[in-house]
Amino acid sequence: MSIFGKDDKAIAKFSETLPIPEFPQCDFNAAKPLNASKVAIVTTAALHQDGAGFALGDSDHHYETLSSSAKNLKLGHHSVNFDRGGFAADMNVVFPIDRLQEMASAGIIGAVAKNHYSFAGNQSATVSEIRLDSGPDCAKRMLDEQVDVVLLTGT
Repeated sequence: MSIFGKDDKAIAKFSETLPIPEFPQCDFNAAKPLNASKVAIVTTAALHQDGAGFALGDSDHHYETLSSSAKNLKLGHHSVNFDRGGFAADMNVVFPIDRLQEMASAGIIGAVAKNHYSFAGNQSATVSEIRLDSGPDCAKRMLDEQVDVVLLTGT
């Protein structure tokens, strides 16, 4: 038994059944220094602005585009077991845009991306829709926006 009551043997047995994706060989790219890099946030907190947001269940694999200036974000994590108190007190717990802007002002990072992206964390067991569809589409958008570094956050 590990911490949080998860059974390591059961998790290992389950993970052995998951398909392992094969990716084409990628060219090696040397990373830019952080102080010259544009940084974007990608979150699995299902953040969205007013509107439809994300569907309940594990069938919503779309992503939302969030502007750096967006301050009216809604948390789409719907589990009754989830404490929203941290997000309610400070959006930066999940979407640390203010911290990135401070880092850019201090010269620690080169720039904050204009757009950031949000997915729902609850996905199908294979996550094939994100691996093969919305994930690559989101990555292409970030490449088109010349994003160098992605900060991944969850709920």
